[in-house]
Amino acid sequence: MSKLSEIDAWLADNFAELLAKHQVPGAAVAVFANGEVIDHAAGVVNKSTGVESTVDSVFQIGSITKVWTTTLAMQLVDEGRLDLDKPVRDYLPEFALSDDAAAGRITVRQLTCHTSGFEGDIFTDTGQGDDCVAKLVATLADVPQLFEPGEMFSYNNAGYCVLGRIVEVLRGKSYDECLREHLFAPLGLTHAAAGPYDAIRYRAAIGHVQPAPDAESVAAPVWALTRSNAPAGSHLAMRPRDLLTFVRMHLNEGRADDGTQVLRPETARAMWERQVELPYLGLMGGAWGLGWMIFDWDGGPVIGHDGGTIGQSAFLRVVPGSNVAVALLTNGGKPLHLYLDIFRKVLGDLAGVEVPPLPEPNAAEAPADPSRFVGEYSSQVADIVVTQDEDGDLWLERTPKGIFADLGTGPEKSKLLGYKGDTLVVEHDGLGLHMPHAFVGDDGSGRALFVHTGRADRRVSR
Repeated sequence: MSKLSEIDAWLADNFAELLAKHQVPGAAVAVFANGEVIDHAAGVVNKSTGVESTVDSVFQIGSITKVWTTTLAMQLVDEGRLDLDKPVRDYLPEFALSDDAAAGRITVRQLTCHTSGFEGDIFTDTGQGDDCVAKLVATLADVPQLFEPGEMFSYNNAGYCVLGRIVEVLRGKSYDECLREHLFAPLGLTHAAAGPYDAIRYRAAIGHVQPAPDAESVAAPVWALTRSNAPAGSHLAMRPRDLLTFVRMHLNEGRADDGTQVLRPETARAMWERQVELPYLGLMGGAWGLGWMIFDWDGGPVIGHDGGTIGQSAFLRVVPGSNVAVALLTNGGKPLHLYLDIFRKVLGDLAGVEVPPLPEPNAAEAPADPSRFVGEYSSQVADIVVTQDEDGDLWLERTPKGIFADLGTGPEKSKLLGYKGDTLVVEHDGLGLHMPHAFVGDDGSGRALFVHTGRADRRVSR
């Protein structure tokens, strides 16, 4: 029996049980190795209807979409129509931010690797029309610049909307049309949906959320985030097997299964090259390429991406040196714990890769100077207040804003504990995770300038 056959048997025996263990309503998984794909599904796509999840069910892939958007941009690079190192304004003269000088310096490359430096969580609903991405980009004129372009990494959804708009302008088509014509069609995808009007043709999953920390999860009140954020990951949905068809193209020097050259070989490889290093965040990669996350794991390197929408979570990991990939798509519960159980087994057995454990507090790393962390930090999606009590303990209170507050997510307060240097973890959160928070930079008085959770929230108190 081959190793892939053993994984197939293991998933057949354990997948449904693992979903129940981690309270995940429904999920589907696909694994690629030795030129073959296996897939499994369990649970339901919607607890309200009881419709079962199958291997052909479509789940939202969330921010894994960013690798697709980068691929669309890199096709234009191959055609000589786009230069990653030219300013965004060479392609979008109307691109504006509150810092006009910074907006003029931001390059296309900086959009792909989250180093443009402007506030990135902009989820303004600009309607359902094909002009929604253009309208969103037009709303960015008052968005603040957090740091100089190219200075550091901060996850930026809005930057990917700008990148998607560049693709639209150079193609003369909507983002959805670009996906269908330049990726779905040449890859031969059969179960992929650019939005809800496509997804309804399939057995589509809906996300599930907890109305209260100890409550049973229920179907989310809406299926997706706004269409204006489609290039960043608000709409794209598919089955895991089709996601791995896209991955195989990247592994096969840019060629689709039928031999169609979707990307030049050197372009596909260039997307894996390190562009920026990340603060130590535990759950994320150590660096970012062009669209891809890069994980410095034993047995790697590993590339991939994660995705999170309203109650749906997606995980993709690829080991280029072993030609192995695994995709897991879920619709609620504790997906990170499910991811860990499955990917440790699959990547360990098939590629010799050691997936690190989830972050845990380390008392030996308790901060020597808590005053560095105390203060208020803010972004478009949340306000964060770090305080110190009379016993010397640090506490973090996070109050959601905007669309996340509208979804009913209330303030959360948790103790901050030592983890590694200036990266602390919360004692607990709603998913039972110890979420890392890296405190980086200096405000001029020895205090952290940002609290970094993948995206940088800037200090607002002095």
